[in-house]
Amino acid sequence: MAAAPDNRTFVLAGWTGEDDEPFRFFRVRLADDGQPGDPIPVPKLEIEDAVAIDAAALSADATRLAYATALIGGGAKISILDLATGRRRDWSARAQSMVGGLAWAPDGRRLAWVGGMRTIGILDLARPESDLMAATSFVKQKEGLPLLDSVAYTPDGSALIYSAAHTIERVPVDGRQEPRVLARLTLPSDASLSLHFSLDGTGRHLMYVHQWRAFRVDLNDGSTTSVPIAVKEHPGEGDPPRAAW
Repeated sequence: MAAAPDNRTFVLAGWTGEDDEPFRFFRVRLADDGQPGDPIPVPKLEIEDAVAIDAAALSADATRLAYATALIGGGAKISILDLATGRRRDWSARAQSMVGGLAWAPDGRRLAWVGGMRTIGILDLARPESDLMAATSFVKQKEGLPLLDSVAYTPDGSALIYSAAHTIERVPVDGRQEPRVLARLTLPSDASLSLHFSLDGTGRHLMYVHQWRAFRVDLNDGSTTSVPIAVKEHPGEGDPPRAAW
């Protein structure tokens, strides 16, 4: 799932239920009363060479969708899709096993990504290469635990916020300063070793999901509040959802 800063526009990945149908993206808008409209398929897009959709992010103006896929036969690909025209540009790397997090820079010229849960890179969209590694400058590389997962730009574009296991850190995009810890989250022992989060437009709050509860963290003081996720059918069963704002 990816959310636009207007808090009304969302893009979801999935299927319509037809046999042998490839992955599709669907755009959903919320009405004034908060009710979702019908999902509308993104035009001219069928994802046929992917094992899974690993991450997605909408540009600030909600006109472009970035998404990451694991490729059949190995490797990873980042694609950027113009939602109005269906035009797409791809960057791929056979040596990269997975891209697990994506974030647009506020100016729309760069895209931060997390590779293999070990590396944070910044893809320069102005460069002509289709090789993901060649078009990327690397901000952070980590060996062993803790695992990296989500990444987000601060509103002014000067720094990245990311999760390293259950710790939230901030690092300047030029990588010239050491990361600073913003919050250390306390999760139960059965929680995943990595943390998938979504940052709000102010850069102050992030949201993550554990089990069937959504948690909001204030990055100014580390305080956390939570609410249950209500589901009309089979509440609390199956894999927990991902959430975005």
